[in-house]
Amino acid sequence: MSTAVDLSGKVALVTGGSRGLGREMVLGLAAAGADVVVASRDLASCEKTAAEVRETTGRRALPVAAHVGRWEALDALVETVYGEFGRVDVLVNNAGMSPRYDTVADVSEELFDKVLGVNLKGPFRLAALVGTRMAAGEGGSIINVSSTGAVRPRADIVPYAAAKAGLNAVTVGLAHAFGPSVRVNAIMCGTFLTDVSAAWDMEAFGRRAAGFALRRGGQPSEVVGTALYLAGDWSSFTTGSIVTVDGGQP
Repeated sequence: MSTAVDLSGKVALVTGGSRGLGREMVLGLAAAGADVVVASRDLASCEKTAAEVRETTGRRALPVAAHVGRWEALDALVETVYGEFGRVDVLVNNAGMSPRYDTVADVSEELFDKVLGVNLKGPFRLAALVGTRMAAGEGGSIINVSSTGAVRPRADIVPYAAAKAGLNAVTVGLAHAFGPSVRVNAIMCGTFLTDVSAAWDMEAFGRRAAGFALRRGGQPSEVVGTALYLAGDWSSFTTGSIVTVDGGQP
């Protein structure tokens, strides 16, 4: 086996793929040889990332606007992707949201439903649609992007933590539903310094990060190695796994 991850001839679909961790995974998958679909609600942002893929890697890149929290939008997304490429070999369910609130009593039903829709319902539906086609074809790899909040929930992320805990369970269940030809795993991410972190109190974060084994937050590019491992042949005996990438957060 080659020591390099080679995704030549493969097609990868990444939700939330226009920024943050999703953008880095799109660029990493394309650099490994995959053609990519960049999906998010913001078509202009998807087009920008797709153009960057074409310019830097020469791979095909399809930008698609899709709201993963809407059931019917995912059916349309899948039809668009298969209409363009005829296949999906790697699905990365990365899109997510975690709106803050003052107290749990302030969480409205609308907010709760929206958080579970984007972080749990959408990934389940998209994995169900794509995984079914993968299993009927040449197989593939599904990667769900989870969060350490699933196992270490804080008071200010309770609906998000519940959704990600559900996503961990979905990951294991779908590994059994779609095996043996489709592998389903999750990357349980810790704190990464994406564009969202620009609004943080970095002094306060620094004090918190002092308790991490690596004493810092992650750079978005540092998720790419795990994504490539799970997407490629090196993980051929890895499925139903929740892989933690958090810099050693206690």
